[in-house]
Amino acid sequence: MSLIDVRRAVPTDAAAIGAVHVAAWRSAYPGILPDAYLAGLSAQREAAGYGASIKMGEGVFVATTGTPGRVVGFTSVRRARHGAPADGEIQTLYLLDDYRELGAGRLLLARAGAYLSALGCKSAYLWVLRDNPTRFFYEHLGARPVLESPIQWAGASLIQVAYLWPDIAALWGEDEA
Repeated sequence: MSLIDVRRAVPTDAAAIGAVHVAAWRSAYPGILPDAYLAGLSAQREAAGYGASIKMGEGVFVATTGTPGRVVGFTSVRRARHGAPADGEIQTLYLLDDYRELGAGRLLLARAGAYLSALGCKSAYLWVLRDNPTRFFYEHLGARPVLESPIQWAGASLIQVAYLWPDIAALWGEDEA
């Protein structure tokens, strides 16, 4: 077994996914989102939403490590909505801090790209807050910013940036295509 494995999420992963979501937001967004909002995030509430997505067969994938396979990150993907800048959308990509820079994000994006490609998507995009320093990870992997949009979140005025991969194959590279 490699250090990090990626697989399709199953319903029993929902609680761990919810915990990763909350931990990642609390790590990435202090000073960007209000402290009270971050403190009020609920792993159980997030787990319920992801659990429903998993049960409906949507594209949710987890990065795991160790035995029995602790969930340390996840991604969720789907066909993009009408009017989006690409065919496929990466809705989420979150990792626990201790598992950044170990290849888990790349592995999750590769699985996301392969899944979207199987759905017939040729391109992919995601939204990320402009003030989120992890956005440079997407640029490093070939995404380019194509849109900016102001949003209100938890009482904060923010700018989100859409990052585009015009060729979805860039998400997994030539050796995995």
